[in-house]
Amino acid sequence: MLQTFRATLRGDSLEWGEEVRGNLRDDSPVQVLVTILEEEPSLKTKGRGQRMAAALEKLAQAQAFAGIDPVVWLSEVRQDRELPGRNE
Repeated sequence: MLQTFRATLRGDSLEWGEEVRGNLRDDSPVQVLVTILEEEPSLKTKGRGQRMAAALEKLAQAQAFAGIDPVVWLSEVRQDRELPGRNE
């Protein structure tokens, strides 16, 4: 079973977090897989929620969907299939 521990990579050395210190001996080699974690969300995703909320607010102010009956729209969009044994 694979275990996951947090560590910090400094140059070519890993500095293990507190939870792993008791499980590893300094003199025994250990195979590891390292995944670089993003510190902060990328600039592309920052503020995405705010931009989406602003766009939805503009649509609401323009009453873009005022002429759409949601019940009729849903029945047109749904792609239900007949259930086995219930088409009688």
